[in-house]
Amino acid sequence: MEKYEIVSKRTLADRVNEYVVYAPSVARHCLAGQFVILRVDDDGERVPFTVCDYDRAVGTVSILVQEVGYTTMKLAETKVGDRLADFVGPLGNPTDLSAYKRILLVGGGIGAAVIYPQAKQLFSENRAADVVLGARNVSLVMYEEEFRKYCKNFHLITDDGSSGRKGFVTDIVRELLEKGVGYDAVFAVGPLGMMRAVCNVTREFGVHTVVSMNSLMVDGTGMCGCCRITVGGKIRYACIDGPEFDGHEVDFDEAASRAVMYREAEKEHVCRLRGTAK
Repeated sequence: MEKYEIVSKRTLADRVNEYVVYAPSVARHCLAGQFVILRVDDDGERVPFTVCDYDRAVGTVSILVQEVGYTTMKLAETKVGDRLADFVGPLGNPTDLSAYKRILLVGGGIGAAVIYPQAKQLFSENRAADVVLGARNVSLVMYEEEFRKYCKNFHLITDDGSSGRKGFVTDIVRELLEKGVGYDAVFAVGPLGMMRAVCNVTREFGVHTVVSMNSLMVDGTGMCGCCRITVGGKIRYACIDGPEFDGHEVDFDEAASRAVMYREAEKEHVCRLRGTAK
């Protein structure tokens, strides 16, 4: 039986931690774009997280977790050497960019965790991608040095200009496309608004664009229906049909509406957990 020991833990931003978990059976099979489901303890809930790195040789899988709810708060309390009750995967469909030669990876905020393994994989295949990394400010910039190592051209931009350029990822995407850089595909991951904005730009230039809808997943098996979205006029589920889809076919208005449906209830729940409820 695997022990699912946390062998490394580091804070990359405020309330954002990277966990490296010993899970050789998962590491042996996982690919970029897939996710795992974990339970912190035997009484914990099942929560999905995207694989942001893996090492088959030592049997580890890395995940990037933002502290936003009960399980992520409990996970934040763990220490190196602690063991998770469950760490199941890989689940979901791996990213397939094999048909494209010139690729632009665009990450916003914690979306860096999803495009990072893509950058590593493409680099290992001698198809190094260009990377645009965006964040609200310098404190939320993640994996900068790693991206610089594993990409062809790196572009950093923050909303307030505290690191890299000042502006939004779409500013750079538009500039690159207007310059005539011949991208075959763009892979964008981040907040729904960011992904929609990137798709609006790439649609003008006719560039195929893939987005990850992993942030909508809860159950991870298709039974809860929380990640139900409309793609190309058809109902799809991010956990079993995705998590990645043609961004030009995703109904972002519907997805955004579903994403905020329980926001107030979630805030109240977190306040109760932290003892700050009025």
